Amino acid sequence: MSGLDHVDLELLAALSADHRATVVALADRLGLSRNTVQARMARLERTGVFLSFERAISAEALGFPIEAFISVTVRQADLPRITAELARVPEIVHAHGLSGSVDVLVRVACRDTQHLFDTDARILAIDGVERTETSLVMGEVIAHRVLPLMELARRER
Repeated sequence: MSGLDHVDLELLAALSADHRATVVALADRLGLSRNTVQARMARLERTGVFLSFERAISAEALGFPIEAFISVTVRQADLPRITAELARVPEIVHAHGLSGSVDVLVRVACRDTQHLFDTDARILAIDGVERTETSLVMGEVIAHRVLPLMELARRER
């Protein structure tokens, strides 16, 4: 992504500030032509700058107010199969492979603490999962963000 210039960063900052902005609104805000904005947006999409175009939906609104992180330790040789099995657990909303003593960190959403207990038990029952450790989410203190990174990238250019 080092191919981003200051115009790209300004465009991304404008999108970050108003993710519903139209191409015309972005062009007006940045003082660029609509065609320039469209071409840059297409290039940014093609090069993988945009991760997703889906709206983030609240798990709580769907009836799953309890969220937790489950640290999963596995037999290394079984990691690809275990990852595939974890992907079939509907309560897992996000997962990351890690270095260090924990192999996979999953974020789960559950209806209540019994549902969380049962979900953890299902993960632990996967062949090759050696142990789990569950941490209940008490609240989000910093939401997902990239604007500070964009500001840093702009200052470094």
